[in-house]
Amino acid sequence: MPNETSITASEVALLLLDLQNEMVDPAGKIGSAGLATVVSERCILENARKALDFARGRGHTVAHVRLGFRPDYADALSVAPRIARLKENKAAILGTWGTEFPASLTPVEGELVVTKQCVNPFFNTGLLNWLLHKGVKHVVLCGVVTNLVVEATARAADDAGFAVTVLEDACAAPNPEWHAFSIEKILPLFAAIKSTQEFAA
Repeated sequence: MPNETSITASEVALLLLDLQNEMVDPAGKIGSAGLATVVSERCILENARKALDFARGRGHTVAHVRLGFRPDYADALSVAPRIARLKENKAAILGTWGTEFPASLTPVEGELVVTKQCVNPFFNTGLLNWLLHKGVKHVVLCGVVTNLVVEATARAADDAGFAVTVLEDACAAPNPEWHAFSIEKILPLFAAIKSTQEFAA
């Protein structure tokens, strides 16, 4: 990773990944299956808000990433079993409450909202070009699920030449073992692992 003192505030981007109602709220069609409970127990929304406040205060670039589909799912390219479950539950349909963000993480003017139809937020979206246009060199990640979107984003960001930091206490998976394995065994290959307090410091 580049020397952090050589990176200016505008060259750092905080990416909030899939922290949307469908995932993190107990009434969400995905969150209700257990993910929202873990999010609450680990204070993920509170920690993400701390990171967001710090990023805004320092003038970092901010992007909010969400999963969202057409009502007929014609834009869902994946044929994986998890997508079939989304379709069965009519989850993450654009224009519904599930694809909006919790009140504490509502985007403000100037922050990008990226809608994706897959795990990797760089695939088939304008996120990479937007970050490059902004002159970003270092991305900081938080969100759910750790071993899916967080890990996929870290891998893709590393491939694209960004320095990457993952905020461990602002990430969660429905299974604690998945989170721990990703944080301890996989993500350190691509990113620095920090707490939100360390990021703010």
